[in-house]
Amino acid sequence: MNKLSFYFYRTILWLWDLLTLNIVLFIISYFVQRADVFEKKEYLLYFFAYNIFWMASVFITALYLSKNWLDIQNFSKQTFKCFVFSVMGVLFFIFITKYDYSRLFVTLSFIGFGLGLLVNRIVFWGLVESLKTNFQLKKNVIVIGNNNISKRLIQYFENETKLVSLLGCFDDDEHAAANAEYPITGNIRQSLDFAKANNITEIYSTIAPESNPYLYDLAKEAENLFIHFKFVPDYQIFVNRNIFVDFVSDIPVLSLRKEPLEDTGNKIKKRVLDIMFSTLVIIFILSWLVPLMALLIKLNSKGPVFFIQLRSGKNNQPFRCLKFRSLKVNDEANLKQVTKNDSRMTPLGRFLRKSNIDELPQFFNVFLGDMSIVGPRPHMLKHTTDFTNMYKQYMIRHFIKPGLTGWAQIHGFRGEIRDPELLRKRIEHDIWYLENWSLWLDVKIILLTVYVTIRGDKNAY
Repeated sequence: MNKLSFYFYRTILWLWDLLTLNIVLFIISYFVQRADVFEKKEYLLYFFAYNIFWMASVFITALYLSKNWLDIQNFSKQTFKCFVFSVMGVLFFIFITKYDYSRLFVTLSFIGFGLGLLVNRIVFWGLVESLKTNFQLKKNVIVIGNNNISKRLIQYFENETKLVSLLGCFDDDEHAAANAEYPITGNIRQSLDFAKANNITEIYSTIAPESNPYLYDLAKEAENLFIHFKFVPDYQIFVNRNIFVDFVSDIPVLSLRKEPLEDTGNKIKKRVLDIMFSTLVIIFILSWLVPLMALLIKLNSKGPVFFIQLRSGKNNQPFRCLKFRSLKVNDEANLKQVTKNDSRMTPLGRFLRKSNIDELPQFFNVFLGDMSIVGPRPHMLKHTTDFTNMYKQYMIRHFIKPGLTGWAQIHGFRGEIRDPELLRKRIEHDIWYLENWSLWLDVKIILLTVYVTIRGDKNAY
């Protein structure tokens, strides 16, 4: 399917879902007597709110932008996430406006739209199957070569995409073929006859033509038979590690890692989540918790309510990190890490640290943009210098904003660094998060953080 067709079908589906939402709302408002959208402004506002939250959810989840939009299972999961986000948004709207909406109307609007989306997806699935049949979207492919690149390519075809059928693998090395992880169908010169006999549409060669000149002739013969021939270069010849390819115009650019948060759209999604979440916490929790903690901290020990410390932020830029004070005022606060049974800890501070309540003021840092809800935990400036000398990849974690919680923290790698191995594991988890970020991963980490906090964490002290 060409790019124009992709945008056409994506736009049609987007309008189809939006139309379904409004049709459902109008039908329900017609049958529920209290919900007259033309006479009661609160129901008109409900219409607008539901549309806005649905479109916001579509944007946050990138529902119609998925590269695997023809994969019905993946697309259905994305649709469900989007639906849940929109429902949560509408419930939040009802909560803050305090309009006396009909419970029957609200319930039916959720159920009706959910069923409408289900019907849309069933019809869409039928359309996809029709497109596969009538436009031959499903491709039959073969792979030439038996190496690491071919193995990764085969794994992708078999596990990640529903639109490709891998029918054979070809290689001239008989010894390697006998020990191949995937069955070798034949040698390279047999590949074209196999392609003709099995309606192959694409041939992928993971062997460089410089090492086997016959591949140039094979590529020309394949194209004469209307079979697409594609070379898959092994860039590890030049860079001895996994690399990622991007394009500036039509120029291929190699990078040492993929970084989803370098994409402007992803940055906006993460920032929107940070602002929305931190705003809710500030209004509904910190508005009463800060005065309460201020009173308890003052009664418990002498000193300020808040502990403000310079910590390393994005691109290693220092920022003022905010916490409830949990230690007695001391001269080592910016030099010495808190240890288990630390004598500097106040009785109240021990509880605050164990329950993570001392970290909650950092939602102000999130709101101001110094931090994110999820990301690598920020370290004091001295430790940034020390840890850089201990582990050469340490500074990579500063490509993104530090977070209140993170992938390392929910796996137990938090608190005091007692040996280099703990630091290495923490950094590896931070880098994994940087390379695999998604909005859903952030939500997952937030939920797991709540779970770990309730369950209790032995490293929280």
